[in-house]
Amino acid sequence: MIKLATIAGSDASGGAGLEADLKTFQEYGGYGMAAVTLIATMNPHKDWSHEVFPLTEEALRAQLETIFTGIGVDAAKTGMLATPYAIELSAEYISKYKVQNYVLDPVMICKGGNLPLNPELNALLIKKLLPLAKIITPNVFEAGQIAQVETPSSLEEIKEAAKRIYDLGVPNVFIKGGSKLKDQTASIDVFYDGSDFRYLEAELIKTEWTHGCGCTVAAAITAGLGFGLDAYEATLRAKKFITLSLRNSFALNQWVGPGNPAAWRKAFN
Repeated sequence: MIKLATIAGSDASGGAGLEADLKTFQEYGGYGMAAVTLIATMNPHKDWSHEVFPLTEEALRAQLETIFTGIGVDAAKTGMLATPYAIELSAEYISKYKVQNYVLDPVMICKGGNLPLNPELNALLIKKLLPLAKIITPNVFEAGQIAQVETPSSLEEIKEAAKRIYDLGVPNVFIKGGSKLKDQTASIDVFYDGSDFRYLEAELIKTEWTHGCGCTVAAAITAGLGFGLDAYEATLRAKKFITLSLRNSFALNQWVGPGNPAAWRKAFN
């Protein structure tokens, strides 16, 4: 059994964070494990506003010890970390156990949340975790922050951000969120390995509610790497996975709804 780990926040609504990761791991046929860095809640009495509750350093270390020392992993990803010790501990265990298939999903803010952008925290994440990653999966906003440029608003700007991020020392860069570009009629994401740019294009699926797409894509790449795919093939398969998931998404309430990772199983079985 392929063992897959996520170090990420818990989304109480179940559509993003480690809940999305574990569902994705399951659909890929892997065995998923999770170290909870924080709990994100949504208040239905205040227009679904988010609150974030980090776990203690002791609690996080105990989880990582269970997963990495007690069991071992074939691939791992990190999502929302939110505290310096979450970044430091993630780097410590990924490095100590020589996790080659590590996916860095640099979640910097929580949609609708009370967790503001923290440049010092993001700088620590880049310093400690980026050199350990096989691939980094920022959205366009996160790519701009890491590359230290304005948020890309065109494919050429996404490519320039990818180059800058690659030069920081990560072998593969996948920038998500091309669907957010102005006048976009397709969902186009960009993969860069230092020599070639590859565009991953799919239908543009617009909804008013979906969340957790970035988490799901990063988790799918993690699973693909764990099963022996190279970075590009893992990313290409993840793109197909999220497209099917979004095509079959549904609303939970007036504010939010998840993708449907089970759509993958229905499509290929």
